[in-house]
Amino acid sequence: MPEGMTSGLISGTFLAFDFGTKRIGIAVGNSISATAQPLTTINDEKNDARFAAISALIVEWQPSALVVGLPCNDNGTPHEMTALCRRFANRLKGRFNLPTLLVDERYTSAAASSVLDDIGIRGKKQKSLIDQYAAQQILQAYFDEPSAGIYA
Repeated sequence: MPEGMTSGLISGTFLAFDFGTKRIGIAVGNSISATAQPLTTINDEKNDARFAAISALIVEWQPSALVVGLPCNDNGTPHEMTALCRRFANRLKGRFNLPTLLVDERYTSAAASSVLDDIGIRGKKQKSLIDQYAAQQILQAYFDEPSAGIYA
């Protein structure tokens, strides 16, 4: 059983990722409080820079597991980003040797936008924050329903 697992569920700190080809939103959370917080956005399209930034976050936060949002069409079927997100999750798992889970991310960007609206951040001002808030929604979805996560 991977370190940090109890009774089949992983406990401890988690980092979650909303993967995109231009940006990656990242959130952090803890299974004890079962809450997620937006953390940062990586605004680099080069893989070396992306993984260097992720590595620094892993050193800082020492997560027990990683969660990656898995995009699908509204009806649950895969689309072009689905394969890219799976590949990203597999790279995380291979590089950092941490349990890596995939979680359905349908509607997380809309939910993130709604949260930002509620705190008074609207329109173009959301662009720099939307990805990390979407990552927060992804991680919160996992905390709310851990059985929905599938291992990469």
